[in-house]
Amino acid sequence: MTTILFPRIQYPFPSRINHHVQEAQQHITDWVNHYRLLTTEKAVTRFSKARFAWLAARAFPDAALDELCLIADFNTWLFILDDQCDEAAAGRKSAYLKSIMAGLMDILHYNKHVTPKDGGPLPSALSSIWERMRAISSPAWRLRFIRSMEDYFNSCLWEAENREAGIVPTVADYVRMRPFTGALFADVEAIDIIEKIYLPEEMLQHALLKRMVLACNNIVCWANDLFSCNKEARQGDVHNLVLVLQHANKSTLQQAVDEAARMHNEEVAIFVALEKLLPLSSTEKDYELLRYVAVLHSWITGNFDWSLHDTGRYNVAVKEYQD
Repeated sequence: MTTILFPRIQYPFPSRINHHVQEAQQHITDWVNHYRLLTTEKAVTRFSKARFAWLAARAFPDAALDELCLIADFNTWLFILDDQCDEAAAGRKSAYLKSIMAGLMDILHYNKHVTPKDGGPLPSALSSIWERMRAISSPAWRLRFIRSMEDYFNSCLWEAENREAGIVPTVADYVRMRPFTGALFADVEAIDIIEKIYLPEEMLQHALLKRMVLACNNIVCWANDLFSCNKEARQGDVHNLVLVLQHANKSTLQQAVDEAARMHNEEVAIFVALEKLLPLSSTEKDYELLRYVAVLHSWITGNFDWSLHDTGRYNVAVKEYQD
């Protein structure tokens, strides 16, 4: 087991977990088996160690059971898609990814019903997720979610094209694209249907709230990069903040870890500062906005706690020190 030493990371937000977590874990286990998403013994072992329902339960602590299972299915599907593309030689090729992702986007754009028999595991599983999402969402929400998934798939193609061309992204390019490669914008859109928090469009588009969402996204994704940098270095994939910094600065891995942690902590400070400036109106509308921000809190702490305490996905032990 690899040990990463990085400066202390702490969040001024509570750590919570949905009380339906055990039921959700059993659900996703049955769900991946039903859609035959785990095609090898290695995949089965990795899934068992990952405990994906714990991530969903920490990120959406107040969701009802059905909604928690839905978002747990979606995030499990994303992880399995990522793993299968990484493991298949063709899966890392942009042309192959374009064809796969075009078919997946057709499901979202045209509400295609796909069964395991006629479409295969990943498309049929996404079809199931999308049917359940459509049943509890508005047309406007569906358009926002589809846009976030398009951004995610395009960012996956960007990574594949970089690998084919032997390109290590600049720090600026990586920071610009990382919020999309993590698919967290889709999860943030899901706050609406999973936690039943309905903010008006003008609030969702408010510059301050959008920057808070971006900060949340950066915090979650960069923390993930810290946990997974050794795993990705072994795989030869440079799409990781630590590895991009190491390449750009010609630094040691430890120096790059320290810099990534500094950037991460700066985003936490930005999030906290912006939260104090929220446009509260002293009306009942404040309650929905504060609930929304509380889910962002839960994503930040939940991702870190899941990575550190719940999952065996990264196979990394983290020791902390203070400067």
